[in-house]
Amino acid sequence: MIPVSVKWQKELFKDVEIDTTQPPYVFKCQLYDLTGVPPERQKIMVKGGLLKDDADWSTLGVKEGQKLMMMGTADEIIKSPEKGTVFVEDLPEEEQVVAVGHTAGLFNLGNTCYMNSTLQCLHSVPELKSALIQYSHSGRNNDVDQSSHLLTVATRDLFNELDKSVKPVAPMQFWMLLRKKYPQFGQLHNGVFMQQDAEECWTQLLYTLSQSLRSNGSSENADAVKALFGIELISRIHCQESNEESSETESVYSLKCHISQEVNHLHEGIKHGLKSELEKASPALGRSAIYLKESRINALPRYLTVQFVRFFWKRESNQKAKILRKVDYPLELDVYDFCSDDLRKKLEAPRKLLRDEEGKKLGLKGSEKSSVQKDNDEKMADAEGSSNGGGEPSVAPMEEGEKATEMTGIYDLVAVLTHKGRSADSGHYVGWVKQENGKWIEFDDDNPKPRIEDDITRLSGGGDWHMAYIIMYKARVVSV
Repeated sequence: MIPVSVKWQKELFKDVEIDTTQPPYVFKCQLYDLTGVPPERQKIMVKGGLLKDDADWSTLGVKEGQKLMMMGTADEIIKSPEKGTVFVEDLPEEEQVVAVGHTAGLFNLGNTCYMNSTLQCLHSVPELKSALIQYSHSGRNNDVDQSSHLLTVATRDLFNELDKSVKPVAPMQFWMLLRKKYPQFGQLHNGVFMQQDAEECWTQLLYTLSQSLRSNGSSENADAVKALFGIELISRIHCQESNEESSETESVYSLKCHISQEVNHLHEGIKHGLKSELEKASPALGRSAIYLKESRINALPRYLTVQFVRFFWKRESNQKAKILRKVDYPLELDVYDFCSDDLRKKLEAPRKLLRDEEGKKLGLKGSEKSSVQKDNDEKMADAEGSSNGGGEPSVAPMEEGEKATEMTGIYDLVAVLTHKGRSADSGHYVGWVKQENGKWIEFDDDNPKPRIEDDITRLSGGGDWHMAYIIMYKARVVSV
């Protein structure tokens, strides 16, 4: 790090640190935060002329304490007229976010689209933002290491900044702490940060947040991340050769959609993903044997994540190759068929209630609230009582002041993370997120664009266009 001072108009910014391992564009993003002058408008005088975005710091001879001159005009802040129409540009920035209908984009700091798209998808989860807001600077759990604590604080602060801004945000602090916690994201190739796998970033960030947001000594809502994203699987493990059988329970943060020649739809891919073969020692045979593992969902999350297993290691090219096959996915996903028998029983009453509610919206016998509704209420009470014995798999986690709700097994698509290119370690990642107003926004780094539903369903693959890599659904629940 080289501390310098920057003179801009009548202001002097002291001790601005230059990270010489990063391109000058990152330094310009820092100055944008200080001055409001967008990077493309900045003219910074250095040895040999103007500072270019991709210049090599080692050739510029910048020294500690050096004063740099910057020219450029900041984004105008338009004052509200005393009378007449109030335009969006005249509103305070927090109100502009509401008027525009979406939050800010994120500057690409050098092959960081994998990180930006992950952040935009997770930022769309209001319950996660609420849990982060409640996370205090000083009250970290003793089980949480310092790097995890700092990364959690950086996530909270970045989400807060995104909510209050319509201008692109430079996620400098978050990126620095992500690399500190997980050094693999700081890999360099010829002096440039390498592209990384968005699924790995998603998984590692959720793992960190799950450790930090775990309530200290509290049994109630002990793990906020697990309550929101955790999928409980119960598995039957059977050896056909020895006829041995066992069962196990595990918690995962995503389902896998395996892709083969027979898979044309998400439903088929998930079905394949819930079956696997494993080789392990057989006590009965006294040697290794093949076991078939068949899993079922035994507890549902508020947000269901599915990863398309599109990448595999190709020995010939020594890199992660990509399966381009088209796999369609629905805007509405019903996971009832993937659930255990116990969970299916608990879902029956909420599903019937949901059908009745949706029928009323369509004008089907909507005027009578009689014995049918009473019967539903009784079934709901029975379902609630029966769920207490099995880890409460059908009860959705609640925020304070929220009515108690129950899962139906039906989910609505709210986010898609796509990849364009032939390898996980190259190409480009983008986040497509459904806003609270129902509109879709494509978050392509610092350039958010409105999209329609048809654009979202076209991201199913089959060519070199953006194709779904991770998708996230939100549970459709009914009030108890």
